[in-house]
Amino acid sequence: MIFGRSERGKPPVEPVTLKILVAGGFGVGKTTLVGAVSEIKPLRTEEVLTEAGRPVDDTSGVEGKHTTTVAMDFGRITLREDLVLYLFGTPGQDRFWFLWDELATGSLGAVVLADTRRLEDCFAAVDYFERRSIPFVVGVNCFEDAARYPAETVRQALDLDPDVPVVLCDARNRDSAKEVLIGVVEHALASASDQRQPVTTT
Repeated sequence: MIFGRSERGKPPVEPVTLKILVAGGFGVGKTTLVGAVSEIKPLRTEEVLTEAGRPVDDTSGVEGKHTTTVAMDFGRITLREDLVLYLFGTPGQDRFWFLWDELATGSLGAVVLADTRRLEDCFAAVDYFERRSIPFVVGVNCFEDAARYPAETVRQALDLDPDVPVVLCDARNRDSAKEVLIGVVEHALASASDQRQPVTTT
């Protein structure tokens, strides 16, 4: 899409750009989700897993994964003519968490991807965004060989606040991933509106 282009007789539209993070544990589908929705070829910083990293990279449950994100994934999606999302996928392993603060700067909100087979892998991401008061949505990536649980069951397992949306998704599917991102924007805007509400006392 060419920004700034307009229909004849109409002024060019300058889109609002918003930054969304896609976080979660190792191998949960962050790179897949960014790639599924991005309208440009995603920027990826993947490297092949090596024997040297075996002692520090827990591949339990994702033994078939041979690469890992070492910095970030980057993609872009236009939701409307006047609204564009920049997507930043965070690295999943503990040793790359020092990058998160830089990636989180200026973000509107985040997606925390979860895998019900390894739900504990997303605890750190949930804690990170809660501590920094960054609005987030939990997207349960429904792998074919994973058990399906109701959203409320996942909410209880993660001990989430009642206002945090939990949605089931398929990170490979563009429409499904897009719905998750729309959910993040709506949740973040609702959170911002709540914070602006005046406090009344009786």
